[in-house]
Amino acid sequence: MHQNPGRDEIRDLLSASRTVAVVGLSDRPYRTSHAIARALQGFGFEIFPVNPRLDGPVLGEEPFSVVTEIPSRVDIVDVFRRSEEVMPVARDAVAAGARILWMQSGIVNEEAAAYAQERGLTVVMNRCIKVDYALLVGR
Repeated sequence: MHQNPGRDEIRDLLSASRTVAVVGLSDRPYRTSHAIARALQGFGFEIFPVNPRLDGPVLGEEPFSVVTEIPSRVDIVDVFRRSEEVMPVARDAVAAGARILWMQSGIVNEEAAAYAQERGLTVVMNRCIKVDYALLVGR
Protein backbone atom coordinates (compact mmCIF):
# COMPACT_ATOMS: atom_id res chain seq x y z
CA MET A 1 0.00 0.00 0.00
CA HIS A 2 1.30 3.44 -0.98
CA GLN A 3 2.75 5.68 1.72
CA ASN A 4 2.85 9.42 1.01
CA PRO A 5 6.06 11.31 1.77
CA GLY A 6 6.19 13.02 5.15
CA ARG A 7 5.43 16.71 5.66
CA ASP A 8 9.09 17.77 5.52
CA GLU A 9 9.68 15.90 2.26
CA ILE A 10 6.49 17.35 0.73
CA ARG A 11 7.63 20.84 1.74
CA ASP A 12 11.04 20.21 0.14
CA LEU A 13 9.44 18.82 -3.04
CA LEU A 14 7.15 21.82 -3.40
CA SER A 15 9.94 24.30 -2.63
CA ALA A 16 12.21 22.76 -5.26
CA SER A 17 9.52 22.62 -7.98
CA ARG A 18 8.62 25.36 -10.47
CA THR A 19 6.47 23.73 -13.16
CA VAL A 20 3.15 21.92 -12.82
CA ALA A 21 1.18 20.09 -15.51
CA VAL A 22 -2.44 20.28 -14.37
CA VAL A 23 -4.14 17.23 -15.87
CA GLY A 24 -7.88 17.67 -16.17
CA LEU A 25 -7.74 21.45 -15.82
CA SER A 26 -11.09 23.02 -16.63
CA ASP A 27 -11.62 26.35 -18.35
CA ARG A 28 -14.59 26.96 -16.04
CA PRO A 29 -13.56 29.29 -13.20
CA TYR A 30 -15.93 27.66 -10.69
CA ARG A 31 -14.24 24.24 -11.03
CA THR A 32 -11.78 23.14 -8.35
CA SER A 33 -9.04 22.42 -10.88
CA HIS A 34 -9.26 25.99 -12.18
CA ALA A 35 -9.13 27.57 -8.71
CA ILE A 36 -6.17 25.45 -7.65
CA ALA A 37 -4.24 26.10 -10.88
CA ARG A 38 -4.83 29.84 -10.42
CA ALA A 39 -3.56 29.58 -6.84
CA LEU A 40 -0.46 27.70 -8.05
CA GLN A 41 0.22 30.55 -10.48
CA GLY A 42 -0.12 32.95 -7.57
CA PHE A 43 2.44 30.91 -5.64
CA GLY A 44 4.86 31.42 -8.57
CA PHE A 45 4.49 28.09 -10.39
CA GLU A 46 4.40 27.92 -14.16
CA ILE A 47 1.35 25.82 -15.03
CA PHE A 48 0.61 23.79 -18.14
CA PRO A 49 -3.06 22.95 -18.77
CA VAL A 50 -3.44 19.33 -19.89
CA ASN A 51 -6.87 18.49 -21.23
CA PRO A 52 -7.63 17.36 -24.80
CA ARG A 53 -11.06 19.04 -24.57
CA LEU A 54 -9.61 22.53 -24.19
CA ASP A 55 -9.53 24.54 -27.39
CA GLY A 56 -7.98 27.77 -26.15
CA PRO A 57 -5.82 29.24 -23.42
CA VAL A 58 -6.70 28.69 -19.77
CA LEU A 59 -5.32 31.08 -17.17
CA GLY A 60 -3.24 32.59 -19.96
CA GLU A 61 -1.58 29.29 -20.91
CA GLU A 62 -1.97 27.24 -24.07
CA PRO A 63 -3.34 23.74 -23.38
CA PHE A 64 -1.82 20.38 -24.22
CA SER A 65 -3.54 17.04 -24.83
CA VAL A 66 -0.98 15.01 -22.87
CA VAL A 67 2.00 15.77 -20.65
CA THR A 68 4.50 14.47 -23.20
CA GLU A 69 3.51 17.33 -25.56
CA ILE A 70 4.80 19.96 -23.13
CA PRO A 71 8.07 21.30 -24.60
CA SER A 72 9.77 22.00 -21.27
CA ARG A 73 10.55 19.94 -18.20
CA VAL A 74 7.66 19.32 -15.83
CA ASP A 75 8.36 18.94 -12.14
CA ILE A 76 4.88 17.97 -10.92
CA VAL A 77 1.99 16.28 -12.72
CA ASP A 78 -1.07 17.31 -10.69
CA VAL A 79 -4.04 15.05 -11.45
CA PHE A 80 -7.69 16.07 -11.49
CA ARG A 81 -9.14 12.87 -12.98
CA ARG A 82 -11.22 10.07 -11.53
CA SER A 83 -9.19 7.50 -9.62
CA GLU A 84 -9.84 4.84 -12.26
CA GLU A 85 -8.49 7.18 -14.98
CA VAL A 86 -5.08 7.86 -13.40
CA MET A 87 -3.03 4.98 -14.89
CA PRO A 88 -2.67 6.56 -18.36
CA VAL A 89 -1.66 9.81 -16.66
CA ALA A 90 0.99 7.96 -14.64
CA ARG A 91 2.39 6.44 -17.85
CA ASP A 92 2.40 9.89 -19.48
CA ALA A 93 4.14 11.46 -16.46
CA VAL A 94 6.85 8.79 -16.56
CA ALA A 95 7.32 9.17 -20.33
CA ALA A 96 7.58 12.96 -19.95
CA GLY A 97 10.31 12.66 -17.32
CA ALA A 98 8.30 14.35 -14.55
CA ARG A 99 9.63 14.15 -11.00
CA ILE A 100 6.37 13.97 -9.04
CA LEU A 101 2.94 12.44 -9.64
CA TRP A 102 0.43 14.24 -7.42
CA MET A 103 -3.12 12.93 -7.12
CA GLN A 104 -5.48 15.55 -5.68
CA SER A 105 -7.73 15.01 -2.66
CA GLY A 106 -10.11 12.13 -3.19
CA ILE A 107 -7.99 10.53 -5.92
CA VAL A 108 -6.47 7.17 -5.03
CA ASN A 109 -4.98 4.68 -7.47
CA GLU A 110 -2.54 2.19 -5.95
CA GLU A 111 -1.61 0.67 -9.33
CA ALA A 112 -0.71 4.06 -10.83
CA ALA A 113 1.19 5.02 -7.67
CA ALA A 114 3.23 1.80 -7.76
CA TYR A 115 3.90 2.17 -11.49
CA ALA A 116 5.19 5.74 -11.13
CA GLN A 117 7.16 5.03 -7.98
CA GLU A 118 8.86 1.97 -9.50
CA ARG A 119 10.01 4.25 -12.34
CA GLY A 120 11.53 6.86 -10.07
CA LEU A 121 8.73 9.38 -9.51
CA THR A 122 7.76 10.56 -6.07
CA VAL A 123 4.05 9.98 -5.59
CA VAL A 124 1.66 11.99 -3.45
CA MET A 125 -1.87 10.68 -3.33
CA ASN A 126 -5.16 12.00 -1.95
CA ARG A 127 -3.75 15.41 -0.94
CA CYS A 128 -4.43 18.93 -2.16
CA ILE A 129 -1.33 20.63 -3.57
CA LYS A 130 -2.73 24.11 -2.84
CA VAL A 131 -3.39 23.33 0.81
CA ASP A 132 -0.02 21.64 1.26
CA TYR A 133 1.81 24.54 -0.36
CA ALA A 134 -0.02 27.12 1.75
CA LEU A 135 0.57 25.19 4.99
CA LEU A 136 4.09 23.91 4.42
CA VAL A 137 5.78 26.52 2.21
CA GLY A 138 3.56 29.58 2.26
CA ARG A 139 5.86 32.21 0.77
